[in-house]
Amino acid sequence: MSGEHRHSARTYLFVPGTHPDRFGKALASGADRIVLDLEDAVAPADKADARAIVVAWLQGVSPADRSRTVVRINDAGSPWFAADLAALGDAAAAEVLLPKAESAAQIARVRAALPGAAVLALVESAQGVAQVESIAAAGVQRLVFGTLDFALDLDMDIATDARGLAYAASRIAIASRVASLPAPVSGVTPQLDDETRLLSDLAEARQTGFGAKLCIHPRQVQPIHAALQPSAQALDWARRVLAADAASPGAARLDGRMVDRPVVLQAQRTLALARD
Repeated sequence: MSGEHRHSARTYLFVPGTHPDRFGKALASGADRIVLDLEDAVAPADKADARAIVVAWLQGVSPADRSRTVVRINDAGSPWFAADLAALGDAAAAEVLLPKAESAAQIARVRAALPGAAVLALVESAQGVAQVESIAAAGVQRLVFGTLDFALDLDMDIATDARGLAYAASRIAIASRVASLPAPVSGVTPQLDDETRLLSDLAEARQTGFGAKLCIHPRQVQPIHAALQPSAQALDWARRVLAADAASPGAARLDGRMVDRPVVLQAQRTLALARD
């Protein structure tokens, strides 16, 4: 596992772009990234104000805080897309999240307008999933799965049964791996006071190959970070694997199991995660 993958952000916390009083609080939550939202959280009449607020904040904030900030712009088919790109070019945005990403051409437009910014692609439609391999190869930093909008696009009720997300999630995870991107980011858990549901959603996403999660409230951040840390039992197993391999390289056995190269690599990955 490369250093880039190991140190990728685990949590992305949304904040409405119209609420600058919450920007600092979001950073203080410990989220790896905060996502200042110009799209779904902002009414059409407030788009220009939100854009100005976010740009002013980016221009005044420290480089360290700017590096932890993502701006979700409006989608390429919206009337606000061009103005968002123009404004963020002046604000030296570090990362932008493109919603409703459906083609490599859309990614190219964002990268051309914001050559200094990393681009995350929010895949949240059937068309986006159908084009996900080309999107992943278009120079994005990471793929993100917009589960709620995807379910809406396919008229699925995922509140009680999320099986309909599995195929799209696997496509996104495999496309990420093929393009040598970090593990993708899973969608939000809208139940704010249900930590069990939050961690269940995270565990399911991890089993599909995802490595991070979108958050919509600060209280969701720390449980996710804790859940992504290897357990004491997993760390003990990893140390024992490496010790066995060091004692008998290529021919070690542990707990009745052959310690072959994939097992050694998994142990190394587990210990690396604990150091992040």
